[in-house]
Amino acid sequence: MASSRSGFAVLLRAWRDRLSPVDAGLPMTDRRRAPGLRREELAQLAGLSVEYVLRLEQGRAKNPSAQVVGSLARALQLSRDERDQLYRSAGLLPPRDGTVSTHVPPGIQRLAARLGDVPIAVFAADWTLLWWNTAWSALLGDPSVLPIAERNLARALFGDGVARAAMLSVRSERGQDAFEASIVADLKDAVSRYPTDAQLDRLVQDLRAMSDDFAHRWVMETAAAQHTTDRKTIRHPEIGDILLDCDVLVVPGADLRMVTYTAAAGSSDAGKLDLLRVTGARHAVV
Repeated sequence: MASSRSGFAVLLRAWRDRLSPVDAGLPMTDRRRAPGLRREELAQLAGLSVEYVLRLEQGRAKNPSAQVVGSLARALQLSRDERDQLYRSAGLLPPRDGTVSTHVPPGIQRLAARLGDVPIAVFAADWTLLWWNTAWSALLGDPSVLPIAERNLARALFGDGVARAAMLSVRSERGQDAFEASIVADLKDAVSRYPTDAQLDRLVQDLRAMSDDFAHRWVMETAAAQHTTDRKTIRHPEIGDILLDCDVLVVPGADLRMVTYTAAAGSSDAGKLDLLRVTGARHAVV
């Protein structure tokens, strides 16, 4: 077991040294003494504490969870084979085929990182939040302050945990009912395609127990709800109301959804987004 933890630590340090800050969407400065990410940057990208990452790299932290290993694999932009190697070095079985994938291909991460002015987040088929940039955090809050299990849009909409309590007011021009119906329809579609995924089944059972609204929709909703371009008003606690175009882009071959918020150049709402990027406002919401 000790050698397994040692191998995990070696891989973690080697892959942190390998990843360019630019590819991770971070500013490159002249004061870096070594290539790759700093430990603090990896912790930020993975949504973990710096102390915990340090303990992992020193082999002092025992038995990291599958969620932690998955977050580190995404933050390090590992290939699927490398991700599986990291899981095995932690004494865990890699994710099985036939379950909801939480792997974000490095190319998608690099693409999103280069669009740093646009609030972007990447979600799995069950609407688990997998990746986000600093502009997303400035607009909607820093998801890293939430427990990993709570970083799920369906839990924020229908659950009774910290994700729901922290969610900002977001008004859709299509109406809240249509938005919620589309999320339930997505989960029903995911269940039909991943019938043996225990985590997905647990999510649905939790939400049916927590929310009468979700339970009713789960039984009654039968039609697929297509995602279309929407206009949403986000009530930010410091900037006020911001009206933005929201698009949901499907990543081919990866069963992921990339969500973006944009505003027309020169508009007052674009100016508010610029102000958020400058101030780096942070609030704990999905």
